[in-house]
Amino acid sequence: MSLPNWVTFSRLLVLPVLLYYLQNPTAETRWLSLAIFIVAAMTDWLDGYLARKLNQVTELGKFLDPLVDKLVVLAPLLALIELGQVPAWGVFLILARELSIAGWRVTPSLTGTVVVGANFWGKLKTVSQIAAIAILISPLSARWIAPSLIAFWISVILTLISGVIYLLPQPRISSSVEKST
Repeated sequence: MSLPNWVTFSRLLVLPVLLYYLQNPTAETRWLSLAIFIVAAMTDWLDGYLARKLNQVTELGKFLDPLVDKLVVLAPLLALIELGQVPAWGVFLILARELSIAGWRVTPSLTGTVVVGANFWGKLKTVSQIAAIAILISPLSARWIAPSLIAFWISVILTLISGVIYLLPQPRISSSVEKST
C-alpha cells in the first residue's frame, strides 16, 4: 500500500478513539477529540498532496479517500446527536446528500469510469462541515451554543446546495482534435 493510502487509512483508525472520547465527554476529552478531528481533517489534504507529488494516485486511493472523508465527518456528528448537541434530522440531510453524491460522482463513459472531482461548492461544504464539527466538539462555554448551531446549519445548507449543484446538468466541454495531414 502506498504512503498516501496509509495516510488515508490512518484517518479511519483514529475514529474509534475520537468516538470513545466523545462517549462521556469532559473538557479534557473534548480537547483530545478536537485535536484528533483536526489532524484527521488535515490529513485529507496531505494524502491527496502526497499522491500527486509522489505520483502514487491509485484506484484504492480514489475509492478509499472519499469514503474515509465521509466517515470523518459523519462519525463525530453521530456522537453529537447522542450528546443532544445536534438534531438527528440535520445529520440525516448530510448523510443523505453524501450517499447520493458518492454514487453520482462516479460516472461510466465509453473509455471507462470517470470520477468527477469536487467543485467549489463541494470544497466549501467540506470546510463548513469541519469548522462546525470543530466548534461543536470544543469544550466551549454556554455562550457558544447558538453560534455552534448556526455553524452546523450553515454546513447543512451548504451540503444541500453542493448536492443540488452536482445533480444539475453540467455543460459539456468538447475538444476538437485536429487531424494531421
